Formats: sequence, C-alpha cells, structure tokens
Amino acid sequence: MMNTEELAKELHGAPLRIHLIGVAGSGMSGIAALLLALGHHVSGSDRTDTQEVRRLRSLGLDFHIPQRAEDTEGAQLVIYSSAIRRGNPAFDAAVRRGVPMVRRAEALAALMLGKKGVLVCGMHGKTTVSSMAAHVLRAAGAHPSHYVGAEIPILGTNARWDAGGELFVAEADESDGTIVLYRPEHAIVLNIEAEHLDHYRNLAEIDAAFAQMADRTTGSVFYCADDPGASRVCAGRKNAVSYGKSGIYSYANFEASDFVSTFSFCKNGAELARVKLNVPGEHNALNATAVLALAAELNLDLPKCVAALETFRGARRRFEIVHSSPNFLLVDDYGHHPTEIAAVIRAARSAGRRLVLLFQPHRYTRTQALSAEFGEALARADAVVVTDVYPAGETPPPGVTGRLIADAVIASGGVTVIYEAERKRAGMEAGRLLRSGDMLVTLGAGNIHEQGAALAADLRTLEMLQSAMGSGVARLYEPMSKHTTMRVGGPAQFWLEPETEDGFCDLVRKAHEEGIPFMVVGRGSNLIVRDGGLRGAVVRLRAGVFGEFKLEGDVIRAGVGVRLKALSGAAITAGISGFEWMEGIPGDVGGCLRMNAGAMGVETMERVELLRYADSEGNIFEKSPRDFEVHYRSVPLLRSNYALAAVFRGVSSDMDKVGRRTREFAGRRRASQPVGASAGCVFRNPPGGGAGQLIDSAGLKNQRVGAARVSDVHANFIINEGGASATEVLSLIERVRDEVFKRHGVRLETEVQIIGEEPT
Repeated sequence: MMNTEELAKELHGAPLRIHLIGVAGSGMSGIAALLLALGHHVSGSDRTDTQEVRRLRSLGLDFHIPQRAEDTEGAQLVIYSSAIRRGNPAFDAAVRRGVPMVRRAEALAALMLGKKGVLVCGMHGKTTVSSMAAHVLRAAGAHPSHYVGAEIPILGTNARWDAGGELFVAEADESDGTIVLYRPEHAIVLNIEAEHLDHYRNLAEIDAAFAQMADRTTGSVFYCADDPGASRVCAGRKNAVSYGKSGIYSYANFEASDFVSTFSFCKNGAELARVKLNVPGEHNALNATAVLALAAELNLDLPKCVAALETFRGARRRFEIVHSSPNFLLVDDYGHHPTEIAAVIRAARSAGRRLVLLFQPHRYTRTQALSAEFGEALARADAVVVTDVYPAGETPPPGVTGRLIADAVIASGGVTVIYEAERKRAGMEAGRLLRSGDMLVTLGAGNIHEQGAALAADLRTLEMLQSAMGSGVARLYEPMSKHTTMRVGGPAQFWLEPETEDGFCDLVRKAHEEGIPFMVVGRGSNLIVRDGGLRGAVVRLRAGVFGEFKLEGDVIRAGVGVRLKALSGAAITAGISGFEWMEGIPGDVGGCLRMNAGAMGVETMERVELLRYADSEGNIFEKSPRDFEVHYRSVPLLRSNYALAAVFRGVSSDMDKVGRRTREFAGRRRASQPVGASAGCVFRNPPGGGAGQLIDSAGLKNQRVGAARVSDVHANFIINEGGASATEVLSLIERVRDEVFKRHGVRLETEVQIIGEEPT
C-alpha cells in the first residue's frame, strides 16, 4: 500500500485512470472534482445520481449506475468512500484484480500535499468554518483551493482546485481515525468531544488522534480556547494560536438581531475591526474569529476579509432558511450532536418566535450514548417532534430508537414532545403543531431536510389559500378524526374555515385555478375518512355567516354550518313544527342538504323553500327544490356545487306541542340507536328488508376488529370504542358484508361515504 507521500506523487504526476466507488456522496464528489481539475481520467459509480454528479459528468466524469464489477477494469487506482464495504461488486472486483485502493481521506491528504494545507477539524462546525475560510481567503486575493463537506452556494461548488494559489482549505473527517493522515501547513481545531465511540474506545483515543495531527502540522495550530477538548490537546504547543473569548484572538461586544450579528474582532483585547455577519448565532461569531485569526497570521488584507464575512451566506443545511413569510419561518440545519443542537437553538431564539423542532437522530451508537444530552438540548425549544434514527449504515441494537431521545426530552419537562417513528408522519405532526408566527427547524444529518422541503411547499400553498379566503382558520394536516362522528381519519392536507361567502367563493376559484383538490365537509356524521387522509383543500363552513340563522314567522334562514340540534331547538322556542325529527342527529345543515337526510318518515328537502349554493368557479345561485332533482339520500345538484344556506319553512304550532313531539323523536332515537362514536347506519337497507336485521341474523353483533365493534343495540351501527383506526373500521365493514353475503346471498351497499387515501 502506498503511503501518503507516494500517493501524492502519483496524484500530482502524469494523468491516471482513477475510479471512485460511491462518487455521489458529498465527500467523494469533491475528490472527483479535484482529480478532474488535475487532468486525471476519472470514472465513478454509485447507487444513485445527483445534481453534483451531473455537473461532474459535464466536466468529464464517466459515471455508472448501479455499481458493477466491470467498473474498475483498467483502473490504475481505486478510491472508495467510508460507506463502501466488501460485498460491493466494484470493490470486490478491484480487490481480486489487485488494483491499488485508498480511502477518501487518504486521497485528500495526498492531494493537500501539493499545496500549503489549511486543515479544519473538530466535531462540530467544520463545514461552516472551512467554507467561510475559503470565501474570505478568495476575497483577499489568496486564490485558495478548497474541499468542504457540503454544497456552498457562495463558493460555487464543494471542491475546487485553483492553480493560481498556494493554499488549500479542507475539512477533515475525524470519525474513522483518518485525521492522523494529514500533514497540513496550518490547522484549525474547533472542538474535541467524546464522539464516534463506535470507532474510538474513549476520549483519550480521540485526543491522541488530534494530537498526532497537530504534531504533523508545520505551521500554526489555531485552537478554540473556549473549548475544553481543544485546549487540552493544543494549549502549550509552540505553534499554538488561541482564539475565542479567552484567546489571543477574540470577539467582544456581540449583538444579534433578526439573524444578523455584529461583534468586535480583537487581538490581545484591542479591537482590530468591527464585523457584521449575516449568518446567525454567537457560535458563528466564534467561527468567524477563527477565520480572521488565520487571515491575520497570514498577513492578509483585514478590511477585505471583514467585508467578505458580511457577504458569507453559509452552506446548504447550515441554518438554511427554506421558507420565510410573515406567518412562518422554516430553517434546516445539519446539527446532529447535542452541542450543535444547543447552538442552533440559541441562534433560533434570537428571532423571538415560538420554536418547533423536527429532529431526526443520526446513528444508533450516538443515540444510545448521548440520549440524555440530546434531551437536555432539545428541551430548550417550545415543541419537539422526534422521528426514528437515521442508521447511516449501522445495525440497530435492541431497544435503541428515537423514543430514547423523546423520553429524555420529556424528562427535562416543560415542552411539548411527540415521538413518531415514520419520517413523513413526523413531518406532518410538526406541521400540525405550527401556529401563525412560529419558527420550525428541521435538525439532523440524515434525510429529515426532505420533510422540511415538503413542509415549506405546503405552507406556501396554505398561505396562498388563506390569502384568497381572507378571515378564517387555516391549518396544515388537521386530523379528520376530530371532524367525523366516527372519530377516525388521517390528516387533511390544508384545513380551511372561511367566515364569509365571498371568502369561500374566492377560495373555490383559487383552488380551481391552481388545480388543488377541493372538498367541503360538514360534521362528518355520515363519513369515514381513510387513515391516509385527504389531499388538497378541505373546507368546513361553520364560522361567520355559515353558523348564523334567523327566524321570521314560520320561516328559518340558516347557514350550512348551523347544527341540526340548534335548528330544532330554535323551532321549539318559536313554536314551529316540522323540524322535530332533527333532534339528536349529529349533523349540520350543509350535510343534511347534500344527503337529503331524513328520519322518522321525513326528508330534508320537504322543508326547504330555497337553496343558496356556489358552483366550482365561485358563482352564487339560488334555486327552489322544485327546480332540481331530489332523490332518497341524494341531491345531484350538490355533488359538484357547494351549499351555502337554505330557507326552511315549517308550520306554526304550539310551543309545548312542538317540544313534546321533539322529545318523542329523541326518545325513539335513543331507544333504537347505540351510544358511542359512530357514523350512523353503515349500510343501505336492501329491497325487502333491513340491513340491521340481516347483520343480526348472521350472528355478527359484537363482532370486532381492534377497537371497532358491531353494536349490540343496532347491528347496522359500528362503534369506535376508543382509538380505533379507519383501517379497523373498514376491515370490519368488509367482514360484515362478506358474512351477510355468505349467509343470505345479499351484497350490502354502504350508506356512509368512504373517502381519502390509504395509509402509506
């Protein structure tokens, strides 16, 4: 195997045929970019394609997907990422052929020997400091090459070879011990903690690795004097230069407002410059101090360096603002260690907003070792949603899940905590917690940022719909179990409650223009929503004008949000007969109209004189039931139009008589229908018989699936005994249908409306 010096001669010599296994990773793609710039013939393979790979292909990368044994044929050198193991076909083929093979860090260490290396290392902050240093040195005219572990918009790419400069800024990964390979000119040691204990036995081994790197540093070792670990390893060295609040180079007079920080950069207590940063948090003032200390020791133009810091915007996924509006602020951050999380929360708190965190733990070993520390850090937010662990190639040990961290947050007290293992559902839980004015931060080194992007897209749509409707309630991912009498159902993507007819019509038009699925629901008394929920805009008309009614003689004008119980009660008070049958029906006027609901021999449309409705383009009309079709439990006009209000006509009568008759209806209903959460009668009565009788005679009373049970009072009712899922209810419906068909040869049809998506 070649040592670092021998490898450096090869990489800085004549062009080679080099293959990279795992080239799509952020670290490996950077190596590919450097090798291409040096004139090598570079090929690569991976399991997935990325935007960066596509950019490298335009520069000459020969890319293959998936990874194959033949990829390494003819290669003079193979470089592989730390995620690659035996069993990978390209890796195994290279071993069989005897092709020289090196790890990513070995290649980077060798490439750095071609220039004066500036190595940025530590457990946290490497990407920010290395990218900040590359940007500042470039602005000062030093023409640095760079290699950083993320996409850096201000640098243009994560790696660049600049033949015009001597300096090479790079971050070193300490997780696998390869930090000992580097021989930099200068090193910046940010922090040293007990991390990566899947590789190191203890903190002493970690200290020894950093010390070995520092021993090989030929120039200055810049270390954070505020960090106990960095001070322990670096203080006292002849080439050590301290920075931090207590360092030779320090920052002072720190001020923060609206994610903008200002501070004084000092040497030995004397101010050298006043600095403005547009990346938030005091930890970034500390990071900038490290970079300015390097620039000062290199005798670069300090005013140019300070001006460059003001234009620095950070790396992708380092306190990256993904959505900002007067209502919501969404930020994504790569933080996956308690120290990093605490720094992110401190920065977020400067916004003065209620703070919601969506956290994905990274690695089982870290989760197990640091669960208490994670709990203490996360508990500084107002609400926390924890999802399951992103494994990063690790095998899960028994009992180690994200719940360990959720429980640790709960133990810290004073904060809303939700554990939801599945990442997509965790994102929905976080979105459901948001209130207007909140800030949400997605945290983690895995793929939790994908949920942040989905949340940002949905918030933009929600805000657009809310703007269209004006006053009213607008929420993400509202559980439909709160809005159905069966108490089951997944989330409504956009839940909206307009308060005016104009607002509703504008909302209808906007949804129609944008192609957003749109539906109106009432109190959900004849409705089962599947556990996957409802896509698009789900509207409830119950507030404002929709919840108002007015009596004039024997006429009642009511909005669609008026509850039937309220309408029946008003009729008693006014001495109006004809509405007694509504007592005890758990619905509202809108659902009653749409379904032409009825009971005790009466149907809704028999009492309606005028129906007010809107079409799918937001135009309002009024019609008498004489002018449109009305069927049993069906009004075709309202399948594609939306009821807004109705004028009902009753019959003047004695108040006591109306009250007595209403109580009779209510008594008959109580005697014949079960108590409990249900959707009413599940099946239509088939010709010549009752559905309940068929179910009863099939011996299905008290049959259950989970917490869903066929009622023993009325067999055509299914009761949610508490905590039933829609999947359980629907499974029980199919069981009843099948058993009745086997016993009686009758295929029952559902009367309840079943809508929504299957759970994923």
